[in-house]
This record gives sequence, C-alpha cells and structure tokens, in this order.
Amino acid sequence: MTRILGIDPGVGRIGFGVIDKDSDFLLVDYGTITTPKVERQERLSRIHSEVSNLLHIHKPDLMALEKLFFNKNLKTAMAVGEAIGVVLLAAYQASVPVAEYTPLQVKEVLAGSGRAKKHEIKGMLELFFNQEIKGHDDAADALAVAYCHLTFESLGL
Repeated sequence: MTRILGIDPGVGRIGFGVIDKDSDFLLVDYGTITTPKVERQERLSRIHSEVSNLLHIHKPDLMALEKLFFNKNLKTAMAVGEAIGVVLLAAYQASVPVAEYTPLQVKEVLAGSGRAKKHEIKGMLELFFNQEIKGHDDAADALAVAYCHLTFESLGL
C-alpha cells in the first residue's frame, strides 16, 4: 500500500488530502489549514507546525505538492513561495520525499484537459472516490495532486 499526502500550498489557506492506493484508491482524509492574518513569521511557523503534524499523524510514503505556477501578483507569489519552503522543510525533517506537479499536469490527469475548471476536477474526484468532497476547493486541489501522483506512479512515469 502507498500513502500520499497531497498539498495545495497557500498562505491563508493550505489544502491537504491523504490517499491510499493498494488495489484501489482510498480517500483517507482531507481538509484545509487556515492561518490568521498575523505576522509573516508566525503564519509560516503555523504552516510548518500543521504540516509537520499531518506528516506525523498520516505517515505518508510521499508528499505530492502542487508547484507554484505563474502568478501575476509578485507579492502573492513570494508569500506562497515562502509557504512552500516551510512545507518542504517539514517534509525533509520527516524524511518524506516530495514530488511536484503543475496545475496543468493535475488537470490533464483528472479531467483530460489542462483547461478544466475547479468544479470539474472536484466532480471527477467525487466519481473516483464515490463520495461528495465537501469543504473548500483547496482541499479538493490537494486530493487532485495526490491522485495525480498515484496515477503517474501506476503508469511508471
């Protein structure tokens, strides 16, 4: 069995999703980590702590992380980049390898199109897991990146 922790990085809200794959895919857990609007260092510390806790609880074989893709707002891109840094640090400290996927790769795997909308991705996940995916889109995005990794892995890519 393989366990993947998917992460959709952000600053105010980080999506996470845990999937097991044996002969089939099993949705284990998903949700969002939220941080209050406080000093940057405190937010980053909280993100690190929460991700470290998820790694400790779920003991994944690998973390699948959505790559930061072009962002028109440089300030936002820098902040998300810092958050990605503390997520990567947590994975390193837990000795969990990381695979990164672009939003385009994730959308193509789940919906067959890099132009798929968020509701289409969420709908595909609900079909795959045969259950409603509740909560914020960030959690669904994290499940999608985990599913993407398992798909690539099963294809030997």
